[in-house]
Amino acid sequence: MTRVRADRRTQARWRALARKTLAVESRAVAGQARHLDRAFFAAAERLRATRGRVVVMGIGKSGLIGRKLAATLASTGTPAYFVHPTESLHGDLGMIHPGDTVLALSHSGDTEELRKILSFLRARGGFLIAMTGRPQSPLGRAADLVVNTAVPREACPFNITPTASTTAMLAMGDALALLVMEIRGFGREDFARLHPSGSLGKRLLMRVRDLMRTGAENPLVPEGRRVIDALRVMTRTRIGAASVIDPRGRLVGVFTDGDLRRRLPKDPGLLVRPLSAVMTRSPRTVSPDDLAADVAGLFRRYGLDNFPVVDRRRCPVGILDEKDLLEEGIA
Repeated sequence: MTRVRADRRTQARWRALARKTLAVESRAVAGQARHLDRAFFAAAERLRATRGRVVVMGIGKSGLIGRKLAATLASTGTPAYFVHPTESLHGDLGMIHPGDTVLALSHSGDTEELRKILSFLRARGGFLIAMTGRPQSPLGRAADLVVNTAVPREACPFNITPTASTTAMLAMGDALALLVMEIRGFGREDFARLHPSGSLGKRLLMRVRDLMRTGAENPLVPEGRRVIDALRVMTRTRIGAASVIDPRGRLVGVFTDGDLRRRLPKDPGLLVRPLSAVMTRSPRTVSPDDLAADVAGLFRRYGLDNFPVVDRRRCPVGILDEKDLLEEGIA
């Protein structure tokens, strides 16, 4: 990569240009507050009440903003997808059905492809919301509702390149989508169900039973066995602890590799001693139904590496290792 070298005067000019861009775009976004009018709130209510789907359209930079807006709407509970106007003129208009709401984005409001679609939308009786910086444009006049995204000027020195206008449109799109989410009553649990692999989804949905190690991977040792027997089980399962059970299968204690390291130097005969004499009685446990995120806090609070997972009869049905939480990004 070629490194561009510049003297201090040039660097200062570059810094001033970047600051000016940020200032212009910041003012453009802040200025959108004056566009939070009746049409804006009516648009949000219409999107919430749409029985079909929200079809987002846009060309060029507005199209890129539209794709993001469609994704935001969909991820917050409003069925939405993006249809490219050019592709719609070659067959994709069939994706728009009665009952859908079309949300068309165009700063100028005079894009040729969108103008060609307007007659089709009128014929289908579709509801059209325009998001444009020119409410009196052909798109604005044809729309049932107009979300105004006008800006004083672009950040471009020539006032041409879409910069402040697209940033403002992005911000207004987010404001609209989040208002629809609020009106819909879409909460954290709803978000988690739509994002089961995301960090929030995991924290709100994943239970201990989803992560605990069971069957042959759950280290169980009868209390009448010796320490060396527990060590063999711990080695086989690669877990640094073993759950000690009574004849009825109930948890009565745990023995860990930490117990082994602390006791062995002081007790050379430790390996042949009965577990019942050296185990930790009444250990801390968790339930299969506990949220994994809640248990993550217990690991930190008590400084433990794993927890026996017990059922209502206090029988160990699994073991939860902190590493399992770390791999899921929960701990």
